[in-house]
Amino acid sequence: MKTIKGDLIQLALSKKFDLIIHGCNCFCSMGAGIARQIRETFPDAYQADIATTPGDKNKLGKYSQADIQINGKSLTIINGYTQYHYSGPNVLVDYEATMILFSLIKINFSGKTIGYPKIGAGLAKGDWEKISTIIDHQLEGENHTMVEYLSLQK
Repeated sequence: MKTIKGDLIQLALSKKFDLIIHGCNCFCSMGAGIARQIRETFPDAYQADIATTPGDKNKLGKYSQADIQINGKSLTIINGYTQYHYSGPNVLVDYEATMILFSLIKINFSGKTIGYPKIGAGLAKGDWEKISTIIDHQLEGENHTMVEYLSLQK
């Protein structure tokens, strides 16, 4: 896994990636963290999310997607269902769902340039070392980059 510092959304808008992935809960909220930023910047991604059934545990490990055009280049946004709940005192990320999600990404998007944040390690309180190992294993041989958020605003 490559790691860079920056703003995943700005990098996507500048056509650095063919595909960006972010972790979602199963309740169609996209109300906090990078999910909220994606919802505001790419409304089609939110529309794809709300087209799914809110609260459906069967979404874990699956995804919804939005395909958009940015100045003539395609960008796919993946809403990856890596957690069931959106709040609570415990770890919210589901490691098995994360593994299944990234295995599907490998199957369905092999050869694409892929970007993502520290999925499951922020608001979902997961162990990034464990999550990054899962991602590296599932995306072996792919061009994928974790973008560690670096605010450009002072």
